[in-house]
Amino acid sequence: MSSASITVAVIKGDGIGPDVTDAATAAIDAAVAALGLGAVTYREIKAGAGVFKETGRDIEPGGDERAGQADAILLGAIGLPSVRQKDGTEITPHLRLREIYQLYAGVRPVRAYPNGPQRLADPRARDIDLIILRESTEGLFYSAAIHGRAEVIGDTEVRETLRITRATTEKLHTFAFNLARKRKARRGKALVTCVDKANVFESMAFFRRIFDEVAEGFPDIETGRNYVDAQALDLIRQPWAFDILVMENMFGDIISDLGGGLVGGMGMASCAEIGDDAGLFQPAHGSAPDIAGQDKANPLAAILSGGLLLDYLAEKLDRPELADAGLLIDDAVYRGFYERLIDPMEFGGTMGTRDVAATVCRLIGEPETRDFQRNH
Repeated sequence: MSSASITVAVIKGDGIGPDVTDAATAAIDAAVAALGLGAVTYREIKAGAGVFKETGRDIEPGGDERAGQADAILLGAIGLPSVRQKDGTEITPHLRLREIYQLYAGVRPVRAYPNGPQRLADPRARDIDLIILRESTEGLFYSAAIHGRAEVIGDTEVRETLRITRATTEKLHTFAFNLARKRKARRGKALVTCVDKANVFESMAFFRRIFDEVAEGFPDIETGRNYVDAQALDLIRQPWAFDILVMENMFGDIISDLGGGLVGGMGMASCAEIGDDAGLFQPAHGSAPDIAGQDKANPLAAILSGGLLLDYLAEKLDRPELADAGLLIDDAVYRGFYERLIDPMEFGGTMGTRDVAATVCRLIGEPETRDFQRNH
């Protein structure tokens, strides 16, 4: 079966969204071509603050449904500072997609690349390689997923609901341990740490209790537990000591940005949002409209998200060769930093969006890039 049968819904969105999405699709195309896997079909869907400003809708008619009909969804960036709902909140069609398709597992890799920005002086910071696993449909974002769930009491009070369910939390923790087994097979070790506030909130104690229950079924995986405030401190003190951190939605939203800052910035922050039947992939950064279309954005978060998309499709479609294509993207980025061939403007370098993307695509096509990380 060729990759011609693969369809990806593409939502370029706002600001630098189109810039980085084009870079991501170019890298995906280069990776499948390098391994002789055919081609990927992209189906664009208009959505975002710009669409809302023009039409009063945050996504084109039928867009929600068509996104779910594809094998995966690739999103650039959503939002413009000047465009808001009447209550002042942002335009967020992607939050609705999370809810509709129950994309409960938010995978946020945090990885230091050789010769990339190193924010911590300790040499062990060169070895940061962890994943923040953020539950993406419940928690404190529950009220925001479908607009209007907040309880507004006149002009004096607003109440938001934090929701933790057993069904979703069991799936999240099981996802974490299965991911740990995959990482252990590749790295020889794995650790899953539950991050919560179980000493204060009953909902968080419930979250931790389910973690402990699920952990019993994975005796081969080491476990840890940490309160979220202590975890924030530990990510500054010793981020190299962690592997997979699993947590509630709002905690994950904050901690994942901290993680991105440790390895250079949000321009390196790739993201996968995965459910039982659908997956959405996007850079975790914002739309940065002040540099949109100026060839200044760092496209690496989007490119690395493209690698996550291919890895996801390998399992969803039972096509392991697509995982090799995803790894090839990561190998190309790793080699680019290792050989100092990638120098994004975000890090004070000279390379714009197009040059970074072109370099990654060129490296993807070179045979010596395959298994580069393993060999170095």
